[in-house]
Amino acid sequence: MKRFCIGLAALAMVVAWPGCALDQAHFERTLTGPGTPHPALAMKPVPEGLGVNIHFYKGNAKDWAMLSEAGVGIVRMDISWAGAEKKPGEYDFSHYDTLVGQLQQHHMRVIFILDYGNPLYDDGLSPHTDAGRAAYARFASALAAHFAGKPVIWELWNEPNISFWKPSPNVGDYMAWCKAVVPAIRKADPNACIIGPASSRIDIKFLRGCFQRGLLKLVDGVSVHPYRGSKNPPETAVREYKRLANMIAQYKPKHRAGTVIPILSGEWGYTTAGVSRETQGKYLPRQWLTNMAYGLPISIWYDWHDDGKDPKEREHNFGTVTWDYKPKPAYTAMKTLIAQLGGYTAVGRLDTDKDDDYVVTLRKGGSVILACWTLGDAHTIDLGHEVHVIKAVNYLGKDATVPEDGKVALSDGPVYLTLRAPYPKWLK
Repeated sequence: MKRFCIGLAALAMVVAWPGCALDQAHFERTLTGPGTPHPALAMKPVPEGLGVNIHFYKGNAKDWAMLSEAGVGIVRMDISWAGAEKKPGEYDFSHYDTLVGQLQQHHMRVIFILDYGNPLYDDGLSPHTDAGRAAYARFASALAAHFAGKPVIWELWNEPNISFWKPSPNVGDYMAWCKAVVPAIRKADPNACIIGPASSRIDIKFLRGCFQRGLLKLVDGVSVHPYRGSKNPPETAVREYKRLANMIAQYKPKHRAGTVIPILSGEWGYTTAGVSRETQGKYLPRQWLTNMAYGLPISIWYDWHDDGKDPKEREHNFGTVTWDYKPKPAYTAMKTLIAQLGGYTAVGRLDTDKDDDYVVTLRKGGSVILACWTLGDAHTIDLGHEVHVIKAVNYLGKDATVPEDGKVALSDGPVYLTLRAPYPKWLK
């Protein structure tokens, strides 16, 4: 059997007749998982669901010029409770207003992370008393009312399964906090989009604990941070996505049967203290393309900008640009992907004879682009003589050789192939 993957809700099967060429394949395109997601979490054309983590509210001229030039559609940034409420019940949202205003000017959305303690409550630890949770709920309600109608997604903490939940991770306290905060947001803004738990890695034990305590009754999407070692490329997350998708289906409340609760890749990157800049530049588009092919509506690359100058310090080197704003290959690859695929929506992945080969199909109206690469050694695959390529661009924006008769050369860097009609039947 061959498989064409259309989201995590359904992996539709494609019949491969004995001895058939790839261009003879037939595809089933109907999602078996009925329902719709929150509008903010629907699969949208590039670049609306693709973006970066930032560490500023105001930014500088280079931040905005380069982010705009790259064309990202969404950013992720913290909202610090302690930074906004310095006197009980008095809130200052002015710095968040500055960021949202800049983002709207540049046609970007934002994921705002509701996180961290406040020295006014619970000794500055993560909320763990009724009074602390009630105070945070009042704060979240005020935020939701203030930003109602803005392109904001609310995220419930940052990595509460590790040291960011203080004094130590506690799924019970985290879920008690969620159950206080989410109703307050919903009351202030019934149309709010809420995601969580933003776990460090795909922590199945922590996620199951949250689901068992009712997280899927509260959120519109499940956000995870699929970090992995430098020797594990982005595609290795797919197996974990499938496991998580099955667990969401298992614990999803019956009254939400008609609702899709998607997975989001809310923070994830590779540091150039662990991989070469060239490899990071290949991993960024491969991460985004793989996520889109498997139905993840939002992918946030960590990080936009290097956080320091030490080339050996991991935390200093996740950026797509250096400390002094020199573009790394990851920035060029990000800019190229968005320029080549802008307005296109991922349909899914064609599973060829080799699991290491990736052919992701994207559509815009009647136009089709294939994004192709391999995890293995460079080689050629045959997509069939009915595939007519009219333009080929590599992941860094350079013209590539236009394949003839559907024979595509694959390497570990994606190539974008623009097709012309007529398309083979399996692409119609």
